[in-house]
Amino acid sequence: MKAGITTILVLAFVWATGHAEDAQADANEAYARVLQNLGVATTAGPDNRLRFLSGRPTDQQLDAGARLQDLIEARWRWLMNVSPEDATFIGHAGQNNRWSDYGDAARQAQQKLKRRTLEVLLRIPRDQLSPADALNHRLLEYELKLDIEGHAFPEHLIPINQMYGPHTGFAQVLSAMPLFSRTDADDYLARLRGIPVVLNQLTGVLRRGIELGITPPQQSIRAVPKQVRDLAPPVAEQSPLLRPLQQLRLPPEAAEAVRMQAGQIYQETVRPALVEFADFLERKYLPGATQRTGLSRLPEGQAWYAWRIKTMTSLPLDAEQIHAIGLAEVERIRGQMFQLMGEMGAAGQDIPSFVADLYRNEAQFYRAESELLRDYRALAKQADGVLGRLFKKYPSLPYGVEPIPAHEASGRPAAYYLPGSYVTGRPAAFYVNTKRLDQSPKFEMDALLLHEGVPGHHFQIALAQEQSDLPEFRRHSRGTAYIEGWGLYAESLGSDLGFYQTPESRFGALSFEMWRAVRLVVDTGMHALGWTRQQAIDYFKAQTGRHQARISVEVDRYLVMPGQALAYKMGEMKIRQLREHAQVSLGAQFDIRDFHDRILREGPLPLTILEEQINAWIQTKINTK
Repeated sequence: MKAGITTILVLAFVWATGHAEDAQADANEAYARVLQNLGVATTAGPDNRLRFLSGRPTDQQLDAGARLQDLIEARWRWLMNVSPEDATFIGHAGQNNRWSDYGDAARQAQQKLKRRTLEVLLRIPRDQLSPADALNHRLLEYELKLDIEGHAFPEHLIPINQMYGPHTGFAQVLSAMPLFSRTDADDYLARLRGIPVVLNQLTGVLRRGIELGITPPQQSIRAVPKQVRDLAPPVAEQSPLLRPLQQLRLPPEAAEAVRMQAGQIYQETVRPALVEFADFLERKYLPGATQRTGLSRLPEGQAWYAWRIKTMTSLPLDAEQIHAIGLAEVERIRGQMFQLMGEMGAAGQDIPSFVADLYRNEAQFYRAESELLRDYRALAKQADGVLGRLFKKYPSLPYGVEPIPAHEASGRPAAYYLPGSYVTGRPAAFYVNTKRLDQSPKFEMDALLLHEGVPGHHFQIALAQEQSDLPEFRRHSRGTAYIEGWGLYAESLGSDLGFYQTPESRFGALSFEMWRAVRLVVDTGMHALGWTRQQAIDYFKAQTGRHQARISVEVDRYLVMPGQALAYKMGEMKIRQLREHAQVSLGAQFDIRDFHDRILREGPLPLTILEEQINAWIQTKINTK
């Protein structure tokens, strides 16, 4: 029986994960050996794969396609070891007893292996590959080059903020773990024990950030200490970290023993470490954080932000160009909003005062969290029932509508989506911030559900996971412009799906589009053009009329996630442009369901490559008339 690189790596990784403290170092060494072998292969002979990869001489070596496949598989397994949290969410087995290593040595080793991976990839001739493999090669090259370019910037010194970081990830990851066996329980306990180690590493990283002046703006991260303290109540069972054990599927006595052991670990090591970390954030990190606004004010900030723009938009545009696009979009959408306001009897009124009137309408707000969740769940069912109008293929993985956990709510937006796992069958979730009922009007619900649920994030991300003919790195790609662009584009499909039946909900859809257009102006303004936080808030208020507290949360989000806010509108505009091009080019031959299936078929793509793919699809259809 012949074995290939996958077999070799499985053996290496099984051994490594049995010794958790050395797992990443062992995985790095195994992956380096694979890269060394692949780096010298030149010609054909996949039948001799095992002899070649085990280092013994061979007369025939791997062809280009087999080498690419082996490189992709090896890199993916290595990445799952480097980021065990991602492995848990995806359902990749064998990494559930560990957390990521935030130490300098681990980061430098990873960077070295990424550079070596690119060298090996570029030795595989693309012109000898099938069209599908050539696209895989191109996408992997794109991803690696962008990642390696980012090594020049100290992103690692800002691992935590009010939006994301290990402190928000601890409970999410533990909740995503399978808890069906004793092995699962042992993995859970191992991860619980590992939390103090992670916090100790983070403290060192954050101290270094203070020394170098590389921190998020002080104002934007004031909620972080409380987010950490909310993980550490005096009673163990009340901690979000132990809550997942309620789902433990063991015999009663065994389950109770695990819970007792977890409680002891929590009280003896985890809670003290969390309290100490929260104290450090309050007494050292927050006082030492920069009060300057915008990435360009940090060392190498202009180049750093340019890289962030490239990463988040996948387009060859600079900050000034995107700022101008944003201003033009704001004016276009303002015109549509004023037209609708006139139809609603509010001609001559400005946007902030009109929105204030909507917010004073008590009928537009819920008084109970349960009612908000109930109606969102009803909207989700409504959307599920009409997708056939616009799509031919649907994901099989379900999703639920859930409240954002209380310990996260203070730093979170109105809603967000968390993917599930097709491999393990874990459902996805559309999380709603039920702690801000006064900032969650009914007229926004249609657009938000369509964006986060179906046909938005859940539809696209779950469908990508199920594309079995694509390699793993493409099924789980985080191409932000594509993913968020699709989410915003999905909002615009609401009328075709029977949503937006009231003038208020239509205004809500326009206000959400305006929200994303304003992001283009505000994000580039703060990070490249010298805007202050207050300037951004004032501009946001003038264009949207939204609640001051909600705008402040959004602006603080952009401050700690530079460029991410640009992805939505730039992605949506590209998809809409491609749709219009397809409609004009194909005429009566155009089928919206075929177009959507084609957009979604290849998983997340850089927008420039997506455009090439759609143009090729259009030409093929024209040629086959």
